[in-house]
Amino acid sequence: MERPVDNIEYNPGKETMWWGTLGTMRPFQPFDPDLDARRIYAALDNKTVDVRTLIWILTNRTNAQRQNIAVAYHNLAQKDLNAVLKKALSGAVQELLLALLMTPAQFDSHRLRHSMEGLGTDEEALLEVLCTRSPEQLRDITIEYKQAYGRYLEKDLISETSKDFTKLVLAILKKEELNTTGEIDYQVIAQDVKSLKDAIIAKKSDPTPWIQVLTSRNADHLNRVFSRLEDMNGEPVDKTVQSNFSGDLRLGLRILVQTIQNTPLYLAQRLHTSMKKNSVVRGILVGRSEEDLLWVRVHFRKLANSSLYSTIEKEFKGDLQLALLGICRSEDI
Repeated sequence: MERPVDNIEYNPGKETMWWGTLGTMRPFQPFDPDLDARRIYAALDNKTVDVRTLIWILTNRTNAQRQNIAVAYHNLAQKDLNAVLKKALSGAVQELLLALLMTPAQFDSHRLRHSMEGLGTDEEALLEVLCTRSPEQLRDITIEYKQAYGRYLEKDLISETSKDFTKLVLAILKKEELNTTGEIDYQVIAQDVKSLKDAIIAKKSDPTPWIQVLTSRNADHLNRVFSRLEDMNGEPVDKTVQSNFSGDLRLGLRILVQTIQNTPLYLAQRLHTSMKKNSVVRGILVGRSEEDLLWVRVHFRKLANSSLYSTIEKEFKGDLQLALLGICRSEDI
């Protein structure tokens, strides 16, 4: 049954999941990729695919462990696990399990490409990825996007967006935090508050200072800026953006502000309003499973007056429900 091929070794390096302390997926112990590969081989080697075994294994391993399982499967079966899953499964379950086998940069690249394919662009899906990733992660995504699709992410963003919205998404993609993390520079805070305030005083608001400031400072600094601006304007920054900008630019600035203030809360709100969209639920659960999904769950319960786990049980059925619950992990009472 076991047919070895040339030994393939997986070196996680930058491809390991960007690990946080509030994820639902933790390293499975004791971990044996060869044993998992044999179980997956057996689950796929029947006329009736044992989907539940596939789900149990892939939703109980970290991304780095899943990469090692894929390598072990290749060495065992002389076949690519992704290709086998594509042939054996279909629909939403196939999409979810294939997503779990992607590295983080591959998955985000896939989501960005999907948001721009076909007629029209899904601006919120595009912004969700761009606004919730660090400068380092965005650089990795840009490299992976070119490797995966033979296309330049920057050029695709230019072709799929327009005017000030293009300037915003490109600034987010190339964002660099120019101020030093951990240091409070009150002079720069005051300058940034003035720049943002002055940009919306005139009859026609100028988005340039907003784009520049919001994509060149770290979140701690910007939250101090937002706090002062809110005191001056007597309203939340989100409402200020809503009142002074329009179209895709307004959407982009609002999402950027929301993710700077509280990324898990923004993601919980997005889940709450988009629970019937498989791609949104899959994207957030897979993308945040090793970062802050526990915190997203806390905010979701406050918003929906129901746990994310219970909501998934209600909205989804069958194997897809089982897989999503496996990533969500547990109930919040």
